Amino acid sequence: MTTSKPTKAELLSNPVEHIDIAAFDARPVIDAYSKTAFQARNLASASDIMNRMLADTDCAVILTLAGSMISAGLKKAIVTMIERNMIDAIVATGANIVDQDFFEGLGFRHYMAPGSPEAPVVDDPTLRDLGIDRIYDTYIDEDQLRICDDTIGRIADALEPRPYSSREFIDEMGAYLAERHADIEGIVLSCHRKRVPIFVPAFSDCSAGFGLVMHQHKKTDRMLSIDSAADFRELTQIKLENPQTGLLMLGGGVPKNFAQDIVVCAELLGHDAPMHRYAIQLTVADSRDGALSGSTLREACSWGKVDVVDEQMVFGEATTTFPLLASDAYHRGSWKKRPERKLADLFAKAPTPA
Repeated sequence: MTTSKPTKAELLSNPVEHIDIAAFDARPVIDAYSKTAFQARNLASASDIMNRMLADTDCAVILTLAGSMISAGLKKAIVTMIERNMIDAIVATGANIVDQDFFEGLGFRHYMAPGSPEAPVVDDPTLRDLGIDRIYDTYIDEDQLRICDDTIGRIADALEPRPYSSREFIDEMGAYLAERHADIEGIVLSCHRKRVPIFVPAFSDCSAGFGLVMHQHKKTDRMLSIDSAADFRELTQIKLENPQTGLLMLGGGVPKNFAQDIVVCAELLGHDAPMHRYAIQLTVADSRDGALSGSTLREACSWGKVDVVDEQMVFGEATTTFPLLASDAYHRGSWKKRPERKLADLFAKAPTPA
């Protein structure tokens, strides 16, 4: 007896639901963790640092995102923090911002995969035949992802052909969503409205890359490009305008190093920029393999990037640790006196479309 293969519609029928940190109060859990040990106590320590960072009204908070956090259900938590002035700037991978958040901003969804990555119900060659891409234990519709690629290309086509920082181009993506999909909650849209800058140092390493290649293929004589040095200069400008800074890092990778390096860059430009005053990293990486993602925040002090007074590594997977930390911070309310910095307005507005 043979069993029929599942259809694409059947596999894309159980959407990922984003965690609402306002809907539950993690304070009792964090308080209990503070009296335990290992990573539970580390998370409580990180939460204490988070709340002191938010209470420090002179401190600009930079969130970094690596890994697939938005597809995993953390979008609403981050949007809540943006809307409550708990985040002043974001440094992220392109996957989180473009393939996942902007993708959902267009009206698409991520879906829960049956089974687990270790024991999948549907094999990957079958998913390929169906046009379904797998992100660990979630699915995304390849046909819809192609629409996301094409949309990036069309946004580029409408802009003046010149170099843009990723921050500048992502703000144009937010303007696109505000005009056409204003009722769909998302990070890119909220940051556009709240004037919170988003930087993606490796911008072409995602759907943005496909869209921009299509744009440049068509517009060989009048092309838009992304200026990665402008990203570095603009984020460093934020440090110069806001000497007191703190980092909340989910995962590691390029976003972690990029955000840390602005202290060194400011010094190379001749400014006496203090190290990041607060730093929290939620990661499953550790220092055994010598990779950046697992390098300790104390090691970053030797480079002049992070102070060692208020720093905490939490070795745990971010989809389990971040909602607890964010809910605790939301309900303690230290953010209520923070100013709305609108750091995106530090930079000249991009020219109007050609």
